[in-house]
Amino acid sequence: MTKVHPNAAAAAAAAAAVPPAAAAVAVAVAAGEEEKGEAVSLTVWRRSLLFNGKGFTVFDCKGNLVYRVETYSGGSPREIVLMDADGHGLLTIRRKKLSLAEEWLIYDGDAAASPSAAPKRFTARRHVSLRPTRSLAHLSPARRPSCGADAGAAPSCRYYAEGSYTGRSLDVFASSACGGEQRRRVVATVCQKEAAVGPDVFRLVVQPGFEPPLAMAVVILLDQMNAS
Repeated sequence: MTKVHPNAAAAAAAAAAVPPAAAAVAVAVAAGEEEKGEAVSLTVWRRSLLFNGKGFTVFDCKGNLVYRVETYSGGSPREIVLMDADGHGLLTIRRKKLSLAEEWLIYDGDAAASPSAAPKRFTARRHVSLRPTRSLAHLSPARRPSCGADAGAAPSCRYYAEGSYTGRSLDVFASSACGGEQRRRVVATVCQKEAAVGPDVFRLVVQPGFEPPLAMAVVILLDQMNAS
């Protein structure tokens, strides 16, 4: 599948197309925010750069384009690639075929472009329960857990999404157990923008030590789970 790489003019046009209230809030949060050791605040726009495409366009707190997602088929596509601003694949989210449960796989890079060089990182499943629950989904590592790493960054961690995706109010938790001790902390949060700009523009806050691309992959997963 051919991907369109945006040039500076296209990125600027996309930024200009974001509702004015959302752009104002995105720039406002830049004041006083340090790049090191502070949470990363992203503005997520549930819309593609392409006129006839679907996906996401993501800006940092200064209004710079950082991530983009574009899909060309209707419904819920089987495979989605999270790209950086230049169109390079960062993570691939692929729905698993012939699975009894709703299951997705997360790979590094563009798995379709280089299948042999794209290691699988996580398996993701929608949480299913007959009782009301805040649990939405969980991600399990593809590699064997190891102790001694930071709970937010270690590939051995399990991640849980809890809250409401349709209400744009949820937390992503990292959970790891080493030596009989269970550790659990919030690593990312999805919330509505301070200004009323609608459900298609919302905020993704990523805590230090957690990968922003992986946080965005969780958003994509939840969007797919709600569409399926």
